[in-house]
Amino acid sequence: MKIVRIVFLVFVIIACTKESDFKSLGTVTGIDGTMCGCCGGWIINVDNGRYLIDSMPKNSGIDFSKETFPVTVKLDWQLVSNGCSIFGRITVQRIKKI
Repeated sequence: MKIVRIVFLVFVIIACTKESDFKSLGTVTGIDGTMCGCCGGWIINVDNGRYLIDSMPKNSGIDFSKETFPVTVKLDWQLVSNGCSIFGRITVQRIKKI
């Protein structure tokens, strides 16, 4: 009986746990069609700045090529760690459409 209570408690805790907070709120406004080595990609306004999405997680479930802009999202991100970071390119680690 004790094990059943523990298992039940674990399920309740998992069910009641909120989705962890995201680092930022952003708006994807469209695609940057500029052709240069560090240009191009999806334009996102986040944390009072304009960035270009360099990469997205494969499991994001979002296909911006099929969206109507602007798209509001919650996300975790970081600047890319290569020469393109000066152009405001970011890597999205986690994202969710609102």
